[in-house]
Amino acid sequence: MRHAFGIFLRTPAKTYLWLVIAALAVSLCAVNQWLPESQRLFTGDNWLRDHYAQLRAKDLPEERLALIDIDDHSISVLGATPWPRERIADLIEKLIADFNVRGVALDIYFEKQQDTVGDQRLAVLAAHGPVVLAQAFDFHKNKTTPARNGQLIGGVPAATFSQTDLTHMAQATGFIANHAGLGDARYIGNIGFVPDQDGTLRRIPVQTRFDNKVYDALSRVLLQCCSGRKTDKVFGSNSRFSDVDENGFARVDYSRTLTSYEVVPALSVLQGTTPLESLHGKYIIIGSSSLSLADRVPTPLLSSTSGFLVHAQALTTMLDEEEGQHYVKWPGRWIALLFSALTAGIAVFMFPRFSALANTLMLGVASAVWMALAYLVVDHDMWFSPVSPLVTNFFLLAVAVPFGWQTAQRKSRRLLGTLQQYVAKAVVQELLRSDLKDPLAPRQLHVTTLIADMEGYTSQVENLSMEEAASLTREFLECLTAPVLEKGGTLDKYTGDGLVAFWGAPLPVENHADLALDAAIEIVRNVRKLSQLYEQQGRKKIRVRIGIESGIAIAGDFGSSFRSIYTAVGDSVNTASRLEDAARHFPHDIIIGKGTVESSTRHVFQPLGERLLKGKEKPTTIYTVEVML
Repeated sequence: MRHAFGIFLRTPAKTYLWLVIAALAVSLCAVNQWLPESQRLFTGDNWLRDHYAQLRAKDLPEERLALIDIDDHSISVLGATPWPRERIADLIEKLIADFNVRGVALDIYFEKQQDTVGDQRLAVLAAHGPVVLAQAFDFHKNKTTPARNGQLIGGVPAATFSQTDLTHMAQATGFIANHAGLGDARYIGNIGFVPDQDGTLRRIPVQTRFDNKVYDALSRVLLQCCSGRKTDKVFGSNSRFSDVDENGFARVDYSRTLTSYEVVPALSVLQGTTPLESLHGKYIIIGSSSLSLADRVPTPLLSSTSGFLVHAQALTTMLDEEEGQHYVKWPGRWIALLFSALTAGIAVFMFPRFSALANTLMLGVASAVWMALAYLVVDHDMWFSPVSPLVTNFFLLAVAVPFGWQTAQRKSRRLLGTLQQYVAKAVVQELLRSDLKDPLAPRQLHVTTLIADMEGYTSQVENLSMEEAASLTREFLECLTAPVLEKGGTLDKYTGDGLVAFWGAPLPVENHADLALDAAIEIVRNVRKLSQLYEQQGRKKIRVRIGIESGIAIAGDFGSSFRSIYTAVGDSVNTASRLEDAARHFPHDIIIGKGTVESSTRHVFQPLGERLLKGKEKPTTIYTVEVML
């Protein structure tokens, strides 16, 4: 006992700090894993799962079912929707009688009676044929007046289920159903859903509770109606649909690419141009991809997907499971936690002994290994957090790597590594040669601040893909950054689609105003050249707005014990920001304050009058400078 206690006392304090850092890193993973999905501390799970889904989706033709699409061409030829019920009845009868399909499900509901003959024909088909009608349940809990439209039909008494089964079903608050004339339908399925917070449809309520009854989703009812095999009332443990979230929703397994499904225009069925054998013996889902019907949702596979394709994906999963492709549940949470603990253990061993570069590479390799492992695990655990081990690695990268680097490198390396991120190399070299005791300590200096931003950034990128938006942002920031560093400026920060820079700190510069103006003029030239290139490519014109002001500011290393940044604060900095914002009201790209005009020695300015800037009590005289291409 004494020997063990002596070892404990002789253990260096830094060792305990490493252990504390490792324990905190693993605890982040654990907490995030066991919180309900809607309450997790760190986002990114859905983003990562979506990309895995895109990689896993097979481009394999789905020959067991087909989709009948009331598409825009069918509508343009046969007339606008809603179509007469007789036409819908004709479509169903042709599919059953001429094509001998296995069964038909409609991703459409009929709230009001439209025409007597058509509705009567639909009622007969729904009462006697292999036809599944649709009704939509509402799951929003915060509505003051839940939906109660149409006549709700079908369902199995909730008393026939165990209490445990009921707690794993989605709880509806309202519904939109068909009119009473279709009340004798034998089969009816739910098509209601709730997208995730980002609007993407990733999960559906396969079994829904409402008013002491349980209702199945459209895809399951179609399978029950037409498979010839009776399914259990509750999904078994070897089904993906038994693995639900805290609200009773099952994750849709987007196992096929959207091009895997045979989509037949409704027009070709009605006109008899579709080969009979192409639909023979298949499950059929009727829906619409028409933009006019607004039945399109974002999914992990595509940003705009027809709603009936989601039901098709669910039906594919059920058919796969019937053919023996069962869901094997893995302990995803524990796998992630053990991986995080292993990474943290390796970090505790490596970080005090190896360089920051080697430790960073280790975390990079660990993250890559986890990404590959998570690709396998997400197929066997629908709800664990695949991002959590990456959070552990990021915490180690953000805390442990700097901690080890700081203890090994000390002050000179820290100064060099920090300043090179936002100060021109010549300035860094001058700082290292200077005899300043602490060159990063906050000091009062006369500086010139330049703030640049892209005009109308949101409108520029709203119709671009993620890759195009990223490319635009990167090319624009390159136009801004190069002149700042070439003119010896200090890059304070990027602001998404712009930057903040200043001259005169950390080292005083006599001609800081003229250097900032030189950089601003070069920035405008760069952006105009880039804009001309974009216009030649048929893209939108881009414009930069720049605000410049000179004055006294406090420049230094500001922040906390956790993180700090070298920046400048003061009234002149705030004024530069206001001037940049004011540029939107002028045809001039550069708006300059009086302080910069008075500090400049070699530029000619054009006065623009006075303007009351935001936050100022008195009008400010503003200027611009001509930019010659």
